[in-house]
Amino acid sequence: MRHLWKGAAALGLIILVSWGYAVRSRATVASASPAAAPALDVGAENIALAVRGPFDVGPAVSGSLTALHEARLRAEVSGHIVSVLVLAGQRVRRGEAIVRIDDGAIRDAYLSARSGERLAQLALDDAQRDYERAVKLQAAGAVADRDLESAKRALANAEAIHADAQARLSSAQQQLDRTRIAAPFDGVVSDMPVNAGDVVAPGTAIATVIDPASMRFEGTVPAEQVAALRTGAPVRFTVKGYPGKEFTGHVERVSPAADPATRQVRVWVTIPNAEGTLVGGLFAQGRVATTSRTAVTIPLSAVDERGVTPSVMRLRAGAAERVPVTLGVRDTESDRAEVLSGLAAGDSVLIGAAQGVTAGTKVRVMAAPSDRPAGAASPAP
Repeated sequence: MRHLWKGAAALGLIILVSWGYAVRSRATVASASPAAAPALDVGAENIALAVRGPFDVGPAVSGSLTALHEARLRAEVSGHIVSVLVLAGQRVRRGEAIVRIDDGAIRDAYLSARSGERLAQLALDDAQRDYERAVKLQAAGAVADRDLESAKRALANAEAIHADAQARLSSAQQQLDRTRIAAPFDGVVSDMPVNAGDVVAPGTAIATVIDPASMRFEGTVPAEQVAALRTGAPVRFTVKGYPGKEFTGHVERVSPAADPATRQVRVWVTIPNAEGTLVGGLFAQGRVATTSRTAVTIPLSAVDERGVTPSVMRLRAGAAERVPVTLGVRDTESDRAEVLSGLAAGDSVLIGAAQGVTAGTKVRVMAAPSDRPAGAASPAP
């Protein structure tokens, strides 16, 4: 009987120890199980959208805006400037006076030339009447032939003197007109380097007038891409100083020779600028659209090509997922690629360092600083 009691006690002790071990194991496992992983914060700069729109591929072109109609007006006579009638930046009409140069001495010369021309005209009229009278008298036999010849020579001499007087008067008139510098066409005064009181000589720069409506894009393309250029090809470009705005022009001319130093070919692009919003001299860059289509595109930095098939990390329902894509045309200049399949317009993809997240990771997009209300704190990491 004593042996039975000892066996039962030993069995109970074993059961108790096993139960305690199981309880401790469950507690250890429960405490070791990690909590749900928190969402990964990703900045808005690491998110890009797949967009559908015009996608141009062709030679890149860069240069500056210039005016087709640009006149640099210079003084043609000496003197001091009496008045500046227009300031830089003001519009002018063709023939409108811009600057007046003192014409005192030139006007005196003009008046003298005009008086000389009048005297020569009177002398010519007298010689003409004498000759006509001599012709009639000679016909009636009242004068000798030599008298007629003398009247004829006097008339020829008077005509020569009158022609010389007319030339002097015309030259004086031109000199007088040159004291009034006028706009050669409708446009805007872009530069006015002189002021009233300045003394100028022939060749001194007076003003520059441009026609904003005749603005053009004068740029260059690499020589190895010139074969893709054609007259009339559309050109889409942006201009420094006009952020977020795209302009469109067409290839007007292509230089037949490349610059021997840079191996660049000059291209002239016409620009519709009827409203005169574009300003000459600004830097511009764009692309000659030798191939143009409407397509879904994404940044090249969003594409992972380490595998057999290119893929991207797409955000779907707040989580990252790896999606294989089929790419079409790639444009290294604009850093975008055409997506033929795998993505739709409006899909969000990860770019930059955010591409390293693991598929299935929850992602929370952090708003850019400018998108947060004033005084709001940044989201906690």
